[in-house]
Amino acid sequence: MLTEDGKHLYVSYDEYHNLIEKLAIKIHQSDWQFDTILCLARGGLRPGDILSRIFDKPLAIMSTSSYRADAGTTQGALDIARFITTPKGEIAGKVLLVDDLADSGQTLQAVIHQLRNNYAPITELRSAVIWTKGVSNFTPDYSVELLPTNPWIHQPFEGYDALSPTQLLSKWKI
Repeated sequence: MLTEDGKHLYVSYDEYHNLIEKLAIKIHQSDWQFDTILCLARGGLRPGDILSRIFDKPLAIMSTSSYRADAGTTQGALDIARFITTPKGEIAGKVLLVDDLADSGQTLQAVIHQLRNNYAPITELRSAVIWTKGVSNFTPDYSVELLPTNPWIHQPFEGYDALSPTQLLSKWKI
């Protein structure tokens, strides 16, 4: 649900999963055949996992991080892992790069640059996201929603960002 001022988008679990399914349909309708899904952790983990199951493709993971300050609401320096975790040894062939959103576009551009320059076995690379913000300087190959007002997206699992093990103990009275 987008707030009246267009500054916040609140997404339920059902909406989130429906959007991932719509993303799968867009990818499928393109008739592009790929070998591996590479998701960017953390935002791309959930969509990557679901797409991996739908398309029955191996899931590789690359860790990136830029939203660490202020409970994950302030973008800082971008860190990209040097290694990719994959069940197939080395990532190769046609790769679908998955993240949750193209915000500024900085992360996707940097990762694609790194993959093209450091992973010669990748023969083709396409990108898929749920949301693309209007301010993004990157246009993914597949995207479900364009957000021209650039709202802050409140994803359904973000409550865990402020939850500690001690709070869980109290909640569950263990």
